[in-house]
Amino acid sequence: MPSEQHASHATSSRLLVVIPCLNEERTVGDVVARVPRDIPGIRSVEVLVLDDGSTDATSDRARAAGAEVLRQPQNHGLGATFKLAVSAALEKRVDVMVQIDGDGQFDPGDIPVLIEPIINGGANMVTASRFLDPELEPEMPWVKRWGNRGVAFIVRLLTGRRYHDVSCGFRAFSRETLLRMNLFGEFTYTQESFLDLIFKNMTIIEVPVRVRGVREFGQSRMASSIPRYAFRSMKIMLRAFISYRPFRFFSSIAMACFLAGVSLLGFLAVHYIKTGAFSPHIWAGFIGGSFCFLGFTTLITGLIGDMLVRMRMNQEEMLYAFKQLRSDEPPMK
Repeated sequence: MPSEQHASHATSSRLLVVIPCLNEERTVGDVVARVPRDIPGIRSVEVLVLDDGSTDATSDRARAAGAEVLRQPQNHGLGATFKLAVSAALEKRVDVMVQIDGDGQFDPGDIPVLIEPIINGGANMVTASRFLDPELEPEMPWVKRWGNRGVAFIVRLLTGRRYHDVSCGFRAFSRETLLRMNLFGEFTYTQESFLDLIFKNMTIIEVPVRVRGVREFGQSRMASSIPRYAFRSMKIMLRAFISYRPFRFFSSIAMACFLAGVSLLGFLAVHYIKTGAFSPHIWAGFIGGSFCFLGFTTLITGLIGDMLVRMRMNQEEMLYAFKQLRSDEPPMK
């Protein structure tokens, strides 16, 4: 449901560009300087650098380039930093928030293209896509490429919607989206935000952009350990899926248990009809019965989870209303 907060060709929208950083002193100044300040449909542009515990001169370089800096003394992770960005955007009462990495892989000059669907009221979230246009696919290690495709496939499997790039760190969000989004992962936010917004029937659009596939300096903190990143991302996505579709998740497990249980009990029944005795396959009865009992309890768990989701959605609506009331107050200077 595209935001009703933004009329077509609005001229009074305020934009906040958030740049999360960790030891990006060699690139953050250039990223800040290249953020466009004159964008059609945007009245004002603010740049906020979130320094997530850097040990170099990242904060100093960002301030020198003209950005506001919010520095955390310790590293908290990209997911926690994103939640801080959302809080800052809501506190500033901006209409659109863009998050772009501070490592220089994305071109800030693409921000007007990224936010145009939101300004025109056609999207709630717009994400830059590195793989939507084959001609713009960047050079990157095959492990990262296949990892991204694998995660995109899992998101499609969980939601039924196809997206080419669900791990990109260059995204734009409407104020309506920021008000409705509630994330819990500390490690990353990219896939969880997709699932959260899809399950809330928000409109997400991909925009193809040209990016640098390999960092010019340093190493990505997300991909420094591919197996660790994959495991933690999968855990976050699975938790998000269970949070919104518990009956679907647990009923699938329950059906598998019932199938195994009924198969074993059927085998035992056929053996009894042929021989007139349960021996020597009495084990099939115990194991089959256990599987059926496990399937029944798992199904009940799914039903309880579904009721809890309904309660949670009611709570989220109340939280949304509370955030909206606060967002109607005059912007903080």
